[in-house]
Amino acid sequence: MALTPSQISRYARHLTLREIGGPGQNALLSASVAIVGAGGLGGPAGLYLAAAGVGRVTIIDDDVVEASNLQRQVQFIHTDIGMGKAKILGDTLEDLNPDCRVTRKSLRLTSENSHALLRGHDVIFDGTDSFKARFTTNDASRTLGIPLVSGALGRFDLQLGVFNVRETSPCYRCFVHDAPDIEQNCETHGVLGAMAGMGGSMMAMEAIKHITGAGDVLDGRLYVFDALRSEGRTIRIARDPNCATCQ
Repeated sequence: MALTPSQISRYARHLTLREIGGPGQNALLSASVAIVGAGGLGGPAGLYLAAAGVGRVTIIDDDVVEASNLQRQVQFIHTDIGMGKAKILGDTLEDLNPDCRVTRKSLRLTSENSHALLRGHDVIFDGTDSFKARFTTNDASRTLGIPLVSGALGRFDLQLGVFNVRETSPCYRCFVHDAPDIEQNCETHGVLGAMAGMGGSMMAMEAIKHITGAGDVLDGRLYVFDALRSEGRTIRIARDPNCATCQ
């Protein structure tokens, strides 16, 4: 597919990259990404996906903007308080890039609706903050055979992995078998706001790499970053032969 003159200008910095170029940019324009959770991780990820030229984005989130979100969810502004996150983020992405068409789903992803909402996408993003939501997203990703980019924030820590890339890849439940008795999230334990931007942009980077074939995604690997020490490391994750989701 030939790029228009305006697209050549917009994506010029991608086109000069040998690993992406015209074929990679066309792949992005033809790609479809589902974002589950439009908050701290899903928002920055969505901004970079739209800027990169991803052609179709589906945003799934039933939450509304609160004042406490603004410390890290930079896709929202003060006057957005009380408004639906899916709608506001969707409007922002379409304003950012007219090549990006957004489907807004102001509802909660459940085991009953997950397959219908996620089917047909090339990549699924998990930007949620509960293990129940993560397990539901992972299970649908595994069943549908769609790669899952999953990120998590905690205080000064970031975790990022890509699951279900291929049949032999580990799924999220191979990594986390069961939810902890006491769930930790940003509301209960706090989080450094800038971590959300870092995590969301890295999630977008993994999706762009997968769509364009540039480099190696974090398949079977987990990236962990400690902001207080400015140290990162990568951990290998093996597929669990006893994982109920993978069987």
